[in-house]
Amino acid sequence: MKATTQLRVDGQRLWDSIMAMGEIGPGKHGGSSRLALTDADREGRDLFVRWCEDIACGIRVDDMGNIFARRPGRNNDLPPIVAGSHLDTQPHGGKFDGIYGVLAALEAVRTLHDNDVTTEAPLEVVVWTNEEGSRFAPAMIASGVYAGLFAKDYAWAITDSDGKSLGDELERIGYKGDMPCGENRIGALLEAHIEQGPILEADNHQIGVVVGAQGQHWYDVTLKGQDSHAGSTPMPGRRDALVAAAEVISTVQALALEHTPQAVSTVGEMEVRPNSRNTIPGEVFFTIDIRNPDEAVLAQMAAQTNAMVPAIADKHGVECELVEIWDKPPVKFDPDCIAAVSKATEALGYAHQQMVSGAGHDACQVCLVAPTSMIFVPCAGGLSHNEQESAEPDDLEAGCNVLLHAMLALAN
Repeated sequence: MKATTQLRVDGQRLWDSIMAMGEIGPGKHGGSSRLALTDADREGRDLFVRWCEDIACGIRVDDMGNIFARRPGRNNDLPPIVAGSHLDTQPHGGKFDGIYGVLAALEAVRTLHDNDVTTEAPLEVVVWTNEEGSRFAPAMIASGVYAGLFAKDYAWAITDSDGKSLGDELERIGYKGDMPCGENRIGALLEAHIEQGPILEADNHQIGVVVGAQGQHWYDVTLKGQDSHAGSTPMPGRRDALVAAAEVISTVQALALEHTPQAVSTVGEMEVRPNSRNTIPGEVFFTIDIRNPDEAVLAQMAAQTNAMVPAIADKHGVECELVEIWDKPPVKFDPDCIAAVSKATEALGYAHQQMVSGAGHDACQVCLVAPTSMIFVPCAGGLSHNEQESAEPDDLEAGCNVLLHAMLALAN
């Protein structure tokens, strides 16, 4: 048996697993479309469970659909060291976002299995439900229930655009488990992920040691004006909800630019009603997403958003409904978990840097109830939430080796 310091993962097996998962729910342009709790999501979960059972992991599923694949340790009274991410994707998602974190954790455990290494504490690979939030908003709902941020009944009752509830869809695909969400302890959580940004690639670093994540506010906005004939209604006196929305969108963009370089803002979803070529839009629904790693600046951006949206609506003579559906403060990860990742990276000799995550992740929820950190690897051009999302096999292997040795350090 190799000394644990000499252990390295099988990079080709990791890559092959990612590619195999990517064949489930294939996108039209080379990516993946595996929305949460669809048949494709169930198929991906089933494949993951089979792979875990192949290396004698026990499977537990909680009542939010989170999957925990357990490899026993010498002292199974200790809380497990957990690693993983999510298998659901955006509608036009890539093959690496989330999936890499799950399959890197699986590859780390496979490596220990191959080399007959037993850790002191047990290990678990986790799949969190509905991280993306693209079908059931808000995002990271199941890890949020685990962390006590959301009530379970609230999460089960969330519906998609077709009126199907998260709870019913969990039952339909067979992944509404018996274990109450949050009942199982986590000794520490590590999440490997592609960066979803351009920093590592630009700096020519293979590993990002993630020390925290920026905060977020999500809003649903509905502006209601009046449908009217596009040809016979004079410009003065129109109550055009889309014109008001356009000014809001422009102002949201300007808001982030006021707080560069760290602030970002996005309007990512929009519905125009009645959506007819020759009718003035009487109603528009859209979303606003604002983010910043500085809590004070984020609060200022939120206050500005809460003030400017109704003011713009009033200017255009339209009614405004502004609902904040999510408020996530900036996150600081656990110093011991950060140290475990840093030491593993240094011992393996990978070029690295500390960084703050621009995106939200399940680790950003679970860190409220368990020690947590993350490992980033580069992705081409920083592109993510896109079918052209891409990462190099060598970088994925490097991140997985860091994950393996950080898990070993924490478990032993």
